[in-house]
Amino acid sequence: RAGMQQGSEEIYKPNGLCFSPDYKPIYVADTGASHYGAAAPAVIRAWNVVDEQRLSHGRDYASMTLAVDGVERQGFADGIRCDTDGNIWSSAGWVGEGYDGVHVFNPDGERVGQILLPEICANLCFGGVKRNRLFMTASQSLYAAYTHSRGAHFC
Repeated sequence: RAGMQQGSEEIYKPNGLCFSPDYKPIYVADTGASHYGAAAPAVIRAWNVVDEQRLSHGRDYASMTLAVDGVERQGFADGIRCDTDGNIWSSAGWVGEGYDGVHVFNPDGERVGQILLPEICANLCFGGVKRNRLFMTASQSLYAAYTHSRGAHFC
C-alpha cells in the first residue's frame, strides 16, 4: 500500500459512502490513516459510476486536513451524506475543539461549512418531513439541527 499513487483506483480503508443525487459519482470516506499512518491520506475519495458493476476515475475529492488555530490538523471522515445540491456532509472527528463535528464540502470538494460539536461525530443523516433536519451521532450524544439544505432522497 505504501506505493499507492494519488488518483489511484485503490482505497486504504473504506468507511462511509454515499452517492450524488444523480448517482453519477460515489463518495467513500477513507480512514486508512488510522491504520497505515502517513502512507494513507485522510480524505474522501470519489469515483465515476460507469454502470452497475464498474467505477472509473478514482480521485481524492476532499481532504480532512484543516488548520485549527493556525496548526494543520488531520482528522477523519466517517459517515457521509449528500444533499440535493450535491454537497457532501461528513461526520468529522479525532482532533478536538475547532474540528470535531460535521464538515460540509461543495461539489468541487471545497470545505464550505462546519457544525462544531463538543465531541467526535461518528455518523449523520438527514430526516424530518422536509429532510432538512440533520441528525448527528456522537461519542455519547445525539444532536439534531435544522438546516437550509435538504438531504438527497434516494429511491
